[in-house]
Amino acid sequence: MWLMRTRVLKDLDDRSLPTALDVGCGPGLVMDLFSSMLAVKGLDIDADMVQRVKEKGKDAVLGDAEDLPFDDDSFDIAYCSFTLLWVKDPDNVIKEMARVARRFVICLAEPDYGGRICHPKEIAELDGALIDSLIAEGADPFIGRKLAHMMYDAGLEVGSGVHSGIWSPEQLKEEADAEWNSLARAVEGRVGIDALNRSRSAWDRSLRDGSLFLFNPVFYAIGRKH
Repeated sequence: MWLMRTRVLKDLDDRSLPTALDVGCGPGLVMDLFSSMLAVKGLDIDADMVQRVKEKGKDAVLGDAEDLPFDDDSFDIAYCSFTLLWVKDPDNVIKEMARVARRFVICLAEPDYGGRICHPKEIAELDGALIDSLIAEGADPFIGRKLAHMMYDAGLEVGSGVHSGIWSPEQLKEEADAEWNSLARAVEGRVGIDALNRSRSAWDRSLRDGSLFLFNPVFYAIGRKH
């Protein structure tokens, strides 16, 4: 939310609610966050997601991010979040977003698992298997580092960076079980049971003594149309 408020809205013309398109809106969680500052339309390729957004009283349409069903310059802003990670042709999605946006194209958050930092080392040893699992699912685990270049290629003036959030020890303790279960499911069948058990032992030990550290960089990029 800070990104939209401090880097984008202040540069738009004075108006109560600039228009925006949420590309790959899912169930509308980001739309909910922006509902007080933007007039947002959602788009998703999954009909169930579109229906969930509509059930909340918000506007959404079924469509493909690689072929947006809107005229040129239809919205002040086109944005996405954790969408480019999963699409087949992210360069084309950025170009489509630039086509339908009058002013700004924004990638709010896209991860880069190639920059992942984990401690202790027994946990970091699972990173390769995690990346392989994402590739097998059709994701690009290195999409974060590509955002700025893709926007530049789309003819946009670009500013980019990395979100600085790191879990506190208290938050890690609260979410450790869910995070481990997610990691273990992702690498299942890609590492041996002995390696997985070593990682789990190191996870539990470091969680107890407070040395557990997990960081997965999440990039953002803001593209301004000339």
